[in-house]
Amino acid sequence: MLESMRLFPSEPAARAVAAKLYETVRDLPIISPHGHTDPAWFAKDEAFPNPAALFIQPDHYIFRMLYSQGVSLESLGIPQVDGQQKADPREVWRIFAKHYYLFRGTPTRLWLDYSFSTLFGLKERLSEKNADQYYDVISRALETPEFRPRALFERFNIEVLSTTDSPLDTLEHHKAIRESGWKGRVLPTFRPDAVIDAEYVNFVQNIEELGEVTGENVGTYKGYLNALRNRRQFFKSLGATATDHGHLTAMTADLDAAAVEALYQRILSGRSTPEEQQLFQGQMLTEMAGMSVEDGLTMQLHPGSIRNHNMQVYEKFGRDKGADIPSPTEYVRNLRPLLNKYGNDLRLTFILFTLDESTYSRELAPLAGHYPSLRLGPPWWFHDSPEGMMRFRELATETAGFYNTVGFNDDTRAFLSIPSRHDVARRIDCAFLGRLVAEHRLEEAEAHEVVLDLTVNLVKKAYKL
Repeated sequence: MLESMRLFPSEPAARAVAAKLYETVRDLPIISPHGHTDPAWFAKDEAFPNPAALFIQPDHYIFRMLYSQGVSLESLGIPQVDGQQKADPREVWRIFAKHYYLFRGTPTRLWLDYSFSTLFGLKERLSEKNADQYYDVISRALETPEFRPRALFERFNIEVLSTTDSPLDTLEHHKAIRESGWKGRVLPTFRPDAVIDAEYVNFVQNIEELGEVTGENVGTYKGYLNALRNRRQFFKSLGATATDHGHLTAMTADLDAAAVEALYQRILSGRSTPEEQQLFQGQMLTEMAGMSVEDGLTMQLHPGSIRNHNMQVYEKFGRDKGADIPSPTEYVRNLRPLLNKYGNDLRLTFILFTLDESTYSRELAPLAGHYPSLRLGPPWWFHDSPEGMMRFRELATETAGFYNTVGFNDDTRAFLSIPSRHDVARRIDCAFLGRLVAEHRLEEAEAHEVVLDLTVNLVKKAYKL
């Protein structure tokens, strides 16, 4: 089911170089600096309950495709806001298998085939006919110690894995991992959206809780900033090396003290306008950059997603249920206030992501090719695919080069997909470099250095790992 030369160029000379490069990085440790796996998996190290709970229910890549073809989320056992999750796991798996053909040509198909073959020895393509066989094989495996979360972490050769966590999180699972004596390195990431985005559910209550947790007076802007600094230090104490920000736009602002205090009070009142809320988010991105200069946390910005586009799904199932849709994103003017203040400061590492590929060569690569603080994150979410990765390399390298990028991160909730996602990224980088060598644009010895940097060195440097 898995071809050894998959994703390499069809042109023989480039293909041969790509294959040689791949052999040098295929078995290197996985560095996963940004993702959404559950730290409780590694703290408790309990068996995954069943194949549906492992593969389908946490993975919006899978259930959004099924939903688009008329399969109800209820039938897939996707948890609902009211706590309901009534679906037989085996029947969920049968529905998935019956519709497996929907994933033809998608990166999800690559990831799933890789997991089925390498982890469970399932070589025949999943279908309605062999659905029960698949389910039984995977179920038996999940009952064994070799398929507990920590064992899989080690089997996958993961050197470090970062989660994404609310600023109000107690990080109890991260504490438990540290205290357990297990050698696996699982780190938190500070994601302050819940106390920065005024559209967030229970936003004002979140601010109040932030004050209670930190003991700071969040009734003033100064106290609010001190509370955020407090939480950042708490996250750092448990190993965090980065922050992450998921705003709709890349807008930043740099208001004077009086204006920002007045804006904060308006936000805190719960009566702010959408324009004021966006301005506040922009101000806070600049503040977060300043705090990263102070404390050294790498800053990530993931803009451009209109969240919860399908209100019926959101009201019944909540956030992150496959209804987030990319939107055009402007960076050059929007980032100027932040970059004018901190873009030339070598203490800041600011990683930009995008869901708007039209910005790669026009905006992002020129910005990262100039400002010392900026780096380009890898293709993300809808563009985390062989085609998306290749487009990124082709459009960004000409202006930003390789060394203003940060390697690959998987950004996944689906734990078993991590090795396959990194394998795809390594293969595509080797394919791109193989083509440069075949076209005499790069010496093969240089390509070997670059592919090692793209696989491990750049990500370690950018995320201070």
